[in-house]
Amino acid sequence: MKVQLVKLAHARSGDKGDTANVGLIALRDEIYPLLVREVTAARVRQHFKGICLGEVERFELPNLGALNFLLHESLGGGGTLSLMTDAQGKTFSTALLRMEIEISDDEAQVAGV
Repeated sequence: MKVQLVKLAHARSGDKGDTANVGLIALRDEIYPLLVREVTAARVRQHFKGICLGEVERFELPNLGALNFLLHESLGGGGTLSLMTDAQGKTFSTALLRMEIEISDDEAQVAGV
């Protein structure tokens, strides 16, 4: 079954220059392995296609049940250089939570979906 990340995690985002920083935090410990498996740097880059023009880096934080992503070249040069409406990455967390991943019915039950 497909499920949006908003049902499995919460997120925070910010920026530094032309790089958006998005943290994805599992709502429960049991959900973290699903995020590790399904929310890859390549899939995040595809989700932000047309917005993120550079590399996406993923960092695993198992002690926090979280993943952190750096989306390079995604802010039109950054807050002081860009003509974008939101050149500071504040909405990237909400956008990531709209991403859908595939999980089994058993995993959905464990995740409480």
